[in-house]
Amino acid sequence: MDSVLLNPNIAYLFLVGGVLLTFFALVTPGTGFLEVGAFFLMALAGYAIYSLPIYIWALILLVVSVIPFGIAIRSAERRNVYLGISIVGVVIGSAYLFRGEGLAPAVNIFLVIIVSLLMGGFLWLIITKTLEALEARPTHDMDALVGRIGEAKTDIHDEGSAQVSGELWTVRSEKPIKTGTRVRVIKRSGFVLEVETAEK
Repeated sequence: MDSVLLNPNIAYLFLVGGVLLTFFALVTPGTGFLEVGAFFLMALAGYAIYSLPIYIWALILLVVSVIPFGIAIRSAERRNVYLGISIVGVVIGSAYLFRGEGLAPAVNIFLVIIVSLLMGGFLWLIITKTLEALEARPTHDMDALVGRIGEAKTDIHDEGSAQVSGELWTVRSEKPIKTGTRVRVIKRSGFVLEVETAEK
């Protein structure tokens, strides 16, 4: 088992996978799956880093690459520049982390080229698209829902569901409303609509 885990090519793949999952977990926190996967892969990579000879400068570069990534996900200003710096740092740091003979990395150069191109492109595409989606504003005016008529899809009191303008919304009302009753939106609180029974 150690011969597999301590193979620089395998350790490199664990490291790259761990970095990818870590970056995705930072962009979309809370799922748990990404965090657990990142922890597992980074633990395997950490074992290899502990056991194999490494370049300290490459490890520092990997760690420091998280800083421009953090700036990129928190601010839209110069996001592409910071994200690019982070990706280049991760690609170079992971490729040269495990020490080979002379100045060459221990990882197979063809594996480095293929994985670096795939990882760099994948990170760039997924991270930028995810951040764009998270920062996108609703395409419709939610305040325009006030006054609209809909239909209660569940019994409504403190909370329930109603179909309004072709979409299912979480709604609440001061008085109980039965399923199937026509309702009118009287107020909006975030993504929750307050409704009352609509007069026929």
